[in-house]
Amino acid sequence: MHSVKLIAGVDEVGRGPLAGAVVAAAVILDPAQPIEGLADSKKLTEKRRDILAKEIREKALCWAIGRAEVEEIDQLNILHASLLAMQRAVEALSMVPGHALIDGNRCPVLPCSSEAIVGGDATEPAISAASILAKVVRDQEMVELDEVYPGYGLAKHKGYPTKMHMDSLQQLGVTPIHRRTFGPVKRLLEEG
Repeated sequence: MHSVKLIAGVDEVGRGPLAGAVVAAAVILDPAQPIEGLADSKKLTEKRRDILAKEIREKALCWAIGRAEVEEIDQLNILHASLLAMQRAVEALSMVPGHALIDGNRCPVLPCSSEAIVGGDATEPAISAASILAKVVRDQEMVELDEVYPGYGLAKHKGYPTKMHMDSLQQLGVTPIHRRTFGPVKRLLEEG
């Protein structure tokens, strides 16, 4: 059923890291069950995000996760992979939104009207909720990948280009979860 009242908030996490997928979430909040304390996921502690993510999953009318894998990021570029992940998240929702609020300055191709809001994860509760879910899911994945690829510190830096990550890339080499088109990884591959 198509209703203009249903508004989805959409955000992605993981544009900057050198490793792992880019993960997006779409959330349609239930106006009858407001969630206290929604904010930009980057401004919340990990513990607070985990608590809010559980509450979002329980109270939202519906939510979904979309992703673009490392191969897609390397093939499309990170911007288009991010848009694809957001599109997949919205398409995976169990209800069709009438409108989508997208964090950022570009909208993916969606089956409903949409608007991009720069800094929306700080101002729109539905986008905040999406940003929290996406971050919790992606962080958890990086913790799991840390066990598959030990020595890189993925559980700690979540794939971002920290000194620790750069040093371990230099020593241990590039794994299948590293983005080959990203500068630091690309340079290592060219040197090797």
